[in-house]
Amino acid sequence: MIKTLSPRELEAALPTFIELLQETINEGGALGFHAPLAAEDAREYWRALRSELESGSRVLLAATENGQIVGSGQLALARWQNATHRATIEKLFVSAAMRGRGIAKALIHALQDAARLRGRSLLLINARRAAPAEQLYKRLGYREFGVIPGYARGPNGERYDSVCMYRELPLS
Repeated sequence: MIKTLSPRELEAALPTFIELLQETINEGGALGFHAPLAAEDAREYWRALRSELESGSRVLLAATENGQIVGSGQLALARWQNATHRATIEKLFVSAAMRGRGIAKALIHALQDAARLRGRSLLLINARRAAPAEQLYKRLGYREFGVIPGYARGPNGERYDSVCMYRELPLS
């Protein structure tokens, strides 16, 4: 099951979100942090989302299995007048124990539905070159429009390319 979380629901589930983010980063996930991710850094990240969730400029989804949160994804809604047709999918991840069960795919479909409900017809997403996420997004209809060489740095200074993708969504 996938549901949209309010700031209050995020706060209630904060320990789970902290743990899942740490697990993802510590296993090599490319979500803007370096391993090992400290619990306090993860807590600060999740709490920093509160104002965006309250304003409606960000949507947070949680995937649950047997009542436990096992994955998450976010939709960042562009706020500029000339950009109200687009949004960016961010911080999509699934618990290591639950990968390979279609949860990431379900999260992406739910994020696309959330975008449509908000009048968004253009979705952007990026992934580390050659990471499993790149192939998943392409299988789900996202088209590559460019690569940014050395976009992200690893913990030892190594640089990773980022693949930029988009998908047009029908609104009806």
